[in-house]
Amino acid sequence: MKRLVMVARVMFNVMVLAVPMALAAEQAAAKASGLSMGLLGVAAAIAVGLGAIGTAWAQSRIGSAAAGAMAERPEIGGLMLVFLALPETMIILGFLVAFFVLGKI
Repeated sequence: MKRLVMVARVMFNVMVLAVPMALAAEQAAAKASGLSMGLLGVAAAIAVGLGAIGTAWAQSRIGSAAAGAMAERPEIGGLMLVFLALPETMIILGFLVAFFVLGKI
């Protein structure tokens, strides 16, 4: 678990540093160079990738808890579906950030 947290922190730091660097590189150059476009692509990929990893991790935890809860009380199945759909907002926001970043290219 500590390794997962450490990897998540490193990926977050890379994302936090890559996006401003890519945007600053694009603004500094009058004509878009290959490097700035590449950094923007990496920033968009990191935004979507981390959102997908976070969503998968959250849904795996929620899914196993929902299966256990529904085994004891089957009437809460609909509520568990709502809880399982909530983490999808992370990947949707990741796609939104990626579209904004790619709009700079």
